[in-house]
Amino acid sequence: MLELKPVDRRSGLSRETFAQEYLYPMRPVVFTDLTQHWPARQRWTTAHFKKQYGHLRVPVVSNNYSKPGKGYMTPDMVISFAEYLDILEAGPSDLRIFLWNIFRAAPELRRDFRIPTIMNGFIDELPFMFFGGQGSHVALHYDIDMSHVFLNQIHGRKRVILFPHDQSRNLYQHPFTVASYVDLNNPDYAKFPALANACGYEVMLQPGESLFMPSGFWHYIEYTDGGYSISLRSFDSIPARMRGLANIARHYVVDKSMNRLMGPSWRMMKERMAERRAEAVR
Repeated sequence: MLELKPVDRRSGLSRETFAQEYLYPMRPVVFTDLTQHWPARQRWTTAHFKKQYGHLRVPVVSNNYSKPGKGYMTPDMVISFAEYLDILEAGPSDLRIFLWNIFRAAPELRRDFRIPTIMNGFIDELPFMFFGGQGSHVALHYDIDMSHVFLNQIHGRKRVILFPHDQSRNLYQHPFTVASYVDLNNPDYAKFPALANACGYEVMLQPGESLFMPSGFWHYIEYTDGGYSISLRSFDSIPARMRGLANIARHYVVDKSMNRLMGPSWRMMKERMAERRAEAVR
């Protein structure tokens, strides 16, 4: 059976304590007070976004985002931000806004949050927002740039399941991708026997909390409520950033090219390779 431990919740962490207990050991942690002075926590309501930025056009994805074929890793549609927020407020929906840099169109929003001082290496040009309808989910994956990620929840709750990078084979990682397609809510141990050996973490992220996900950590996310967050990314060294760039070239470029050439048969080939890798370590 999957072994999922709770994630520590901490307040008042110093840089030194964070580094010793979480950053260097590569352990996730939830900060309960990292964003306590952010104006965004009060200002970034759906009403405010609709009034000020509802005219912006946004790329929207569904659960089809990772399905093989012509639409692989492309948006389902582009609609106005106001239209999307109406969907978000209406109830359950699998529609999400994924990796959206709203700050390019609305740079004044940058005044509503602060780059944390808990560690060095934050990449100021890469703040992304994520929006999701109630019940939508983000398939199990790790971030291709291999950065440390601080996921700051603004509105709604998220259930997050995390695994260290060394669990990749137990999770049946598809070669040339950063993705796994095991169903963590209904694990099929007959089809994926190595999954029973996977050890990870689980947390319900509340509004106002920040989840630190170390570099390369796998994560599956469910939107318990319709809501949104902002992620901030950090690299603790130049070599770490170079490894991320190499990972992008090796995975993203190869995978998208082969998908265009082979479509669903490329997905089947990756599944077989993932199964062989997992069997090799059992």
